[in-house]
Amino acid sequence: MKIDVFDTNRQKVGDIDLDDAVFGTDVKDHLLYAAVRYQRAKARAGTHQSKRRSDVRGGGKKPWRQKATGRARQGSIRAPHWRGGGTVFGPISRDHGFKLNKAVRKTALRSAISRRVQEKAVVVLDAFELAAPKTKAVAEFMSRFDLNDMVLVAPRNEVLEKSARNLPTVTFLPPEGLNVYDVLRRRNLVLTRAAIDAVVTRLRAD
Repeated sequence: MKIDVFDTNRQKVGDIDLDDAVFGTDVKDHLLYAAVRYQRAKARAGTHQSKRRSDVRGGGKKPWRQKATGRARQGSIRAPHWRGGGTVFGPISRDHGFKLNKAVRKTALRSAISRRVQEKAVVVLDAFELAAPKTKAVAEFMSRFDLNDMVLVAPRNEVLEKSARNLPTVTFLPPEGLNVYDVLRRRNLVLTRAAIDAVVTRLRAD
């Protein structure tokens, strides 16, 4: 599969053959769902915590004797049905993540990238270099390419990352950080030549 390669001024500078094993696979929606769910679960802090009856201070003494008072028997003023008592089945700190096989995650990412290729929402750049951090330069690039939002994938570049991070519709990722959630969250996928080589090396089927 051939695709045009542009410079940042939208001038064609050549073309590139995209590896069908990464950019031309069948789109498997059930794997996209599983991968997004996996990522969102891993991102949860899991720090929610409520106090159960054993965590609430006080309540060590029996409120009144067991019998002959005419009232219902009670063992502690920190039982869940008392004001100030513990919570029944409340949230506790835990890890929400679950296991998803590496092969499944790689297949899902290939599916997400292939979907953007099918939608003609992939732009390949020869390179994207800036002399100094400048958000306006990235915004002007998006305007020239008629992009409303994008995932920008390029080798680690602190200047480019700083230039892109103030734009709410841009996600900058190095090739090793490319993931299903961000590819699907943005409508367009922009990659440099160097990034494509790294992505192919990472996702090439064994």
